[in-house]
Amino acid sequence: MTTSGSPQSLFERRPLFFDSGLSRNRGNTFFTGLAAVFAAIAVLPLVLVLFYVLVQGGRLISVRLFTDLPPAPGLEGGGIGNAIVGTIVVTLIASLIALPVGVGGGIYLAEYSSKGWFAQFVRFGNDVLAGVPSIISGVFVYGLIVATRLFAGQSYSALAGGIALSVLMLPTVIKTTDEGLKLVPNDLRLGAYGIGASRFVTITRITLPSAFTPIATGVVLAIARAAGETAPLIFTALFSPFWPEGLLNPIATMSVLIFNFAIMPYEAQNELAWAASFVLVIMILGANLLARWISRMTKK
Repeated sequence: MTTSGSPQSLFERRPLFFDSGLSRNRGNTFFTGLAAVFAAIAVLPLVLVLFYVLVQGGRLISVRLFTDLPPAPGLEGGGIGNAIVGTIVVTLIASLIALPVGVGGGIYLAEYSSKGWFAQFVRFGNDVLAGVPSIISGVFVYGLIVATRLFAGQSYSALAGGIALSVLMLPTVIKTTDEGLKLVPNDLRLGAYGIGASRFVTITRITLPSAFTPIATGVVLAIARAAGETAPLIFTALFSPFWPEGLLNPIATMSVLIFNFAIMPYEAQNELAWAASFVLVIMILGANLLARWISRMTKK
């Protein structure tokens, strides 16, 4: 037997259920639906772009597309093989430059000078660089390397394109390395110091392996961003209708091929632009899915 004021009697008199007639519940339902509508509007452009590219470019996929050179303007057939190879080459050059510098910079910020004025200045500059338009990177490398013919008297080159893309990759790699190392518990560092390990050994054997997943995620995202850039490559790598002829010569890339062929008044070139768009979207989508997979592997 329970008294009228006991918790059990109150529960019996007022059972828990959702009363849609209450004003707070009606307001909650309205704003939940409004948030869902805004979320759908935000993702709708992505869905439409992917669908349109898949429809326009997916039907043109063939073995010849990946193995042949682009045709001359006005002619049909051909492929985008040189642009695919060129994109891989330029992105690889950018990665070889940006990854050591970016990871090293992140290690310095997180492990050696986390609160100093210089570290704060670097973080601020890194955030500003992340927001700089990509075309500025292309103009900068153009004035520094292309216009001055710095490399063996050559102007436009795959090497200049890789350097321009590396500038765009640096902020992402530095930021993710810095934040990833901050997530490593400080007790691991103190434990390593306690058994006599130096700071270098602690970083290379303890903190870096522990932060591998967030760093790898940032690296993949940076590579995906660089592979899809166009403006820096127009100013640095230019374009070539032939297979790559070395790092000091102009080179074809998929993003520049899309730009060049999309504005041509020829249907064959327009179709190749759509096919290249499809391949590039699939590559970038695959890179982002890889980054998400790496991120999820940490949580298991």
